[in-house]
Amino acid sequence: MGRLALTHEDRLNLLRETKLRQTREKLAQRGYMDGDDHGCIAVVDGFRFEPVANRADGAFAGFAGWGLNFRRLFEVHPTYVDPVDALAGRWMVHLGSYRAFGWPPELDYPHLREEQERYGIISGIGAAQHFGPDRRIGLTLGWGGLLEKIRRCRAAHGPDKAAFYDAEENVVVGIQAWIRRHVEAIRETASRETRPELQANLREMAEANDWIVSDPPRTLREACQWIASFHMASRTYNGDGAGDQLDELLRPYYERDIAEGRIDDEDAIFILACLLLNDPQYYQIGGPAPDGRDQTTRISFLILEAAHRMRIPCNLTIRVHDGLDPELYRKGVRHLLEDGKGWPRFSGDKGLTEGFIRAGHSAELARRRIAVGCHWMAIPGIEYTMNDCVKINAAKVFDVAFWEMGGDPCSLSRAECAGGGEPDVARERAGVRASAEPPSTARLWRLFTDHMRRAVLCTAKGIDFHLAHQKDNHPELLINLLCQGPLEQGLDASDGGVELYNMCVDGSGLATAADSFGALEQRVEQERVLTWDEIAQHMRTDYQAPGGERVRLMMKTAGRYGHGGSLGDAWAVRISRMFTEAVRERPTPGGRAMIPGWFSWSSTIPMGKAVGATPNGRRAGAPISHGANPDPGFRKDGAPTAMAKAIAAIQPGYGNTAPIQLELDPGVARDAEAVEKIGQLIRGHFDLGGTLFNINILDAETLRAAHRNPAAYPDLVVRVTGFTAYFASLSPEFRQLVVDRLIEE
Repeated sequence: MGRLALTHEDRLNLLRETKLRQTREKLAQRGYMDGDDHGCIAVVDGFRFEPVANRADGAFAGFAGWGLNFRRLFEVHPTYVDPVDALAGRWMVHLGSYRAFGWPPELDYPHLREEQERYGIISGIGAAQHFGPDRRIGLTLGWGGLLEKIRRCRAAHGPDKAAFYDAEENVVVGIQAWIRRHVEAIRETASRETRPELQANLREMAEANDWIVSDPPRTLREACQWIASFHMASRTYNGDGAGDQLDELLRPYYERDIAEGRIDDEDAIFILACLLLNDPQYYQIGGPAPDGRDQTTRISFLILEAAHRMRIPCNLTIRVHDGLDPELYRKGVRHLLEDGKGWPRFSGDKGLTEGFIRAGHSAELARRRIAVGCHWMAIPGIEYTMNDCVKINAAKVFDVAFWEMGGDPCSLSRAECAGGGEPDVARERAGVRASAEPPSTARLWRLFTDHMRRAVLCTAKGIDFHLAHQKDNHPELLINLLCQGPLEQGLDASDGGVELYNMCVDGSGLATAADSFGALEQRVEQERVLTWDEIAQHMRTDYQAPGGERVRLMMKTAGRYGHGGSLGDAWAVRISRMFTEAVRERPTPGGRAMIPGWFSWSSTIPMGKAVGATPNGRRAGAPISHGANPDPGFRKDGAPTAMAKAIAAIQPGYGNTAPIQLELDPGVARDAEAVEKIGQLIRGHFDLGGTLFNINILDAETLRAAHRNPAAYPDLVVRVTGFTAYFASLSPEFRQLVVDRLIEE
């Protein structure tokens, strides 16, 4: 008796098991992975790649170095074929890992480093990708059409642009070679396959890949394979994970296939699930089109259903606006609650659109600016942003201001006082100004504001420096292909090749700074239970001196940001408004607009290590607060509505996000009205101007057990920050971040 044919469900179960096995293998080979759960797999045994140097120091950089080495890598990069999958390929290595440096030594920036270190600035200098490609360009032209466009544009320019076009041609030729080798590998796999349904699958897989080597996709499967091939190439090149408006991108292919009887909805769901499995890129679905109409169509629902059936880390975002199909919204909330995988996220169209208009752009452009990254908003193909690359540590700025007011130079910065030194020298180096004015929150605020403005200016200079030199370091060869302008002008996207430059500048540590101001005002100035000298002394000793723990708890339990009507809430609003004004009051010295947000990614750990003890009871070196969130324990009931109102109140309001990260117990999902209640909470936050809503459904006991023994929970998925990941793949420090948000010991 013959074997029963594998169903789509059978195949998805097999693919999920393979994913878990490959994650274990990757973890064993690479160690903990504190970031997005990329679609890469472990490097196959015996694979070696030797890059070609184009510098005297034996390294590679610039157009020539990156273009040639990408082509050489993809001419030998291993192929990957799973007979169960609808799509071919997996990526295995980062090309950048073969470089001898992260930023060319001759392009060092000592004129910026001192202030960057003083204020805890993550400058973004040398950061790649983090803006959005427009996949419609590639789907319309295909790899062959892109190659023709490169050659046509090269002919329109002189020899000074030759290196740029040579590099872009090398990228496309390398990808085409890799796809051709996959066609051979698929056919060889098919020759050994015994199951008829998998033989048929492999024939279709080979045909799809053979077609897209040169020609633009015609079917849903070909379109998904083209997108997956670009993802794998772009991840290999520089880690790019920016997605697109996936439902509208794939709608024409789906509708054509359905009309011609090529597939049914179950086939479409399977193909879409394989695309989401291939790489958890950041995709948006739903939301308004440029003209304001809702973009929800049948395929929007199928994408959600595909993610639901796949049950792996995923980064789908539903854009919520007044015209959104209510059924898509309900389906998204239901999967969030019932699947418990941390997706989908929800972005708020009202705050995002009104904010981008406030930044000087049209409503049409504001609607085209979509969720394509960890917390990113970008207009695919025309906007360069450095999203999530640039951060100012408000907790560190507070630290500098506090100790300047107290005149304790060796607490201003560990770096500034490293190795000891005379106080006068340290004071001069740190810029301390002598003053007879006694300490007060009013004086501290003036110092904090002054230092924040200096931090913003230093950050702006760093952005200009990056834009002046990034093309000579790590040009954007992959995303250039899918942008309007770079190929036409022969200019890298980082070097004036695209239309818009809106540079993202994120503040971090909001709650740490706000709660510190609030605790000082309450305990020192209003209640007078402590003096300025007493709190300063306890901070110097990290609350370890006699009586320090009592003082620490006293400061920690003052009225905190998120409580509602507290001093911490008032200071958070004041800090965010001041930060926003500092970022928006002028462009960079080079004339680039900057747009503020509040986001820390998972940099809360390294940012915290640079900050001493703070007046909110935080110990020296501990992580700073997470993104725009209040600190855990901000009120005993942890009321989600209070958090939602607090974070809505501190939105900078110019089109970038300040996300809310909410952890809920799975018991919430068992409430008969859970979908309606959570749906109202999300919409209520957006009605108040909120921009991005992330939710984890996590059981405290399960999380504790998984933290103790992560290998026992291989399929536990959590939203760490803007991204989802397998909990077992995270380092103990990163796992602790998630645990601390849910459980305050």
